[in-house]
Amino acid sequence: MLLTSCDDFLDIQPTGKVIAKTCEEYRALLTDVYNNFPDDRALTTLRSDEMTLDPAITTAEDLNSYFDIWRWQDVAQDENTSSFNWRRFYHTIYIANYVIEHRDEITEGSKADIDQLVGESYMLRAYSHFVLVNLFGQPYTKCDPSATLSVPLSTVADVELVLPRSSVGAVYDQIVSDIASAKTYLTTEAWEPQLSYRFNRLSADALEARVCLYMGNWQGALDAAKTVIDSHPALEDLTTNSYTMPDHYTSLEAIVCLEQVMKSAYKGIGAPSTDFIATYRTGDMRKNRYFKAQTSRVYTLLKGGDPLCRSTFRSAEMYLTAAEAAARLGDTETAITYLKPLITTRYMPALQPTILSEMEAKDADELTESILEERAHELCFEGHRWFDLRRTTQPSITKTYDGQTYTLEANDSRYTIPIPSEAINANPSLGEE
Repeated sequence: MLLTSCDDFLDIQPTGKVIAKTCEEYRALLTDVYNNFPDDRALTTLRSDEMTLDPAITTAEDLNSYFDIWRWQDVAQDENTSSFNWRRFYHTIYIANYVIEHRDEITEGSKADIDQLVGESYMLRAYSHFVLVNLFGQPYTKCDPSATLSVPLSTVADVELVLPRSSVGAVYDQIVSDIASAKTYLTTEAWEPQLSYRFNRLSADALEARVCLYMGNWQGALDAAKTVIDSHPALEDLTTNSYTMPDHYTSLEAIVCLEQVMKSAYKGIGAPSTDFIATYRTGDMRKNRYFKAQTSRVYTLLKGGDPLCRSTFRSAEMYLTAAEAAARLGDTETAITYLKPLITTRYMPALQPTILSEMEAKDADELTESILEERAHELCFEGHRWFDLRRTTQPSITKTYDGQTYTLEANDSRYTIPIPSEAINANPSLGEE
């Protein structure tokens, strides 16, 4: 999983053109982009309700880098506060645009190999825009997508362009279009584990399922998730002792393993929130597999923090997406059908009949709430929680550090991160509403 950089092919000329001619050289371009892809979804964990900061273990350096993110202090931050990677996302999009624009000029490669490069570029452009719009734009389901400005939409490889902000709806429309284009080019069904950071054919359906879910397109989310599950149904069985952590790149569940979604730097600055841990019921194997109890109230995180723990898409997310979409459509029977494989691989066998019985007794709204709780428990510390809170209830969250309390109010504007000041300084139009 250690990706190599090929700088020989990455010299930038004054015109902004990237020197690349052969399929091998274009692959080197994408490899460098993959290697430097931002892990910003991991950083969002600090803003969610999953992690607490403890004065006993949080260093002064940690506070300088992460405290303002953790307490939603987005204005007048400490000058050493870590930043979300606006520039690196748009660099990724630039390279993707360049490959797409020059696809007919790539030499010394088979049509299948060249098409795969182009398909991956469409996916990189789509996925980068998706993360950007969910960091710096209002949630699709919480605004008027056609009228609410979000991030610039970039579809041309021109470094001289000054891009205005596009609407949330326009960005999502382009993401959906890029996914459709990717499907026409992607040729690789699955990569061997050491290359699983690359997008494959199934990843287009996985991204489509996630995008549709965030848009409230329940039928689209259900259909796309079902496609993924039908081709990739495997789940790690946490009820046994012979399992791989589901977010590990060699996991049975792995589809794409691009992002290290819980970095060691973030894992070491705090601890899982006591309130969050308390939402796991006795008999849920994830409580013991993902966390380690130090005392009755203090836990440490076992999940993530290892460079080999990478998960952009995995099958458990698809089961949860299908279940949520079905429940929101009022089809509780189908929702439970997709929940059952997770229940049988996540809860102690003696508890499974009780869990299923409880699920079957719920109406659609109650079942949806239970599924969202399952998402929190299953996908914790993988960069999903903050985005799920944004797109659903946007609840009030209270955090305490060293006797001081910080509150994110329900439906708070801080559920959307401001566009970075350095981006606005370079392009003042980004600061306009």
